Amino acid sequence: MIVVTGATGNLGSQIVDQLLARLPAAEIGVSVRDADKAAGLAVRGVRVRTGDFTDPATLEHAFAGADQVLVVSASMTGDAAVAANRAAVDAARAAGAGRVLYTSHQAASPDSLFDPQPVHAATEEHLRGAGVPFTSLRNGFYASTLGYYVGDALESGTLALPADGPVSWTAHADLAEAAVTALTTEGTLDGITPPLTATETLDLADVARELSDLTGRTITRVVLPDDEWTAAAVAKGMPQRAAEFTLGLFRASRRGEFDVVDPTLTDLLGRPTATVRSALEGMVAARG
Repeated sequence: MIVVTGATGNLGSQIVDQLLARLPAAEIGVSVRDADKAAGLAVRGVRVRTGDFTDPATLEHAFAGADQVLVVSASMTGDAAVAANRAAVDAARAAGAGRVLYTSHQAASPDSLFDPQPVHAATEEHLRGAGVPFTSLRNGFYASTLGYYVGDALESGTLALPADGPVSWTAHADLAEAAVTALTTEGTLDGITPPLTATETLDLADVARELSDLTGRTITRVVLPDDEWTAAAVAKGMPQRAAEFTLGLFRASRRGEFDVVDPTLTDLLGRPTATVRSALEGMVAARG
């Protein structure tokens, strides 16, 4: 049995959907914090059990019988996230899983300026010493992140954000397919993978040009000083901690942490990866 954690999230849900297209439902299990949110999967024949990384005792039941466990990284930051991810890895090993897969990031590093990356690096270090075969999927930066900024840009005509750098924006669907291929094809993507990225990097000036072309309106990239953007974001209701977290993304990108492309994902899929333009098209269409 393959057990997928975080199966009601954006990435996890797409992984499960793609697994169901390849395998009988009886061979798939999910571990979720709220089983009610996975009721639709239960109807489709997927084994649904409650599991919470912060309550390791629940994972024993959630992971029971698993041949492989896909650990979707904890949606928290700092030491708490490291502890949660380690607990999931340890529970998978204790359940007898023959392989653990983990959703890491292309920029995983102890000295990254973006908070999730040291968490990924620490989790990968734990995987190396866990004594079980593993795959750490170093996913490219999710293209869906741009959705947080496109709406305001379309309303105001400006993409007003801190200074940034090129990012290899990568589609969830492509990364979900890579994870499913790794789960279902023996010997695929063992250990820490190369960066699983799309084939181009774009900065926000490029994104503004794409939006202008798609909409027929001029969308102007405006660079705001870090402190000015932070103050404005907090004034609009963003918690201070969330603003500081987001600012780390921009600082890391302008240091070049996400300015990386690699052919591994394209080669694995056997087709071109989705473009940023296609992601933006969907975002623009969703706004009518």
